[in-house]
Amino acid sequence: MIKTGGFRVSPTEVESSLYATGLVGEAVAFGAPHRTLGQGIVVVATPARGGRLDQERLLEVCRETLPTYLIPRLVVERSSLARNANGKIDRKTLATEFADAFQDVDDS
Repeated sequence: MIKTGGFRVSPTEVESSLYATGLVGEAVAFGAPHRTLGQGIVVVATPARGGRLDQERLLEVCRETLPTYLIPRLVVERSSLARNANGKIDRKTLATEFADAFQDVDDS
């Protein structure tokens, strides 16, 4: 569960919304510490059908279709996502990697 701005957000809900755009191949959502929100939503994704991930277009679609609290604060493109020994996306490793993602964010 991601706790952002007073809301409890399921990472699966965010990921399902991202897949519905057709702009991502694979995606994982998780929370990273954020000074004012508690946690900000981070998405690490691969592009759909090769090529590049259009991060601006992805966020634009999210803004058009999702409630504000579900919109990712950061989208990062990767060619592949970290996997654990079972072959599942390694959320823990990614969350650790992006633990400081919002450290320098100034919300004033």
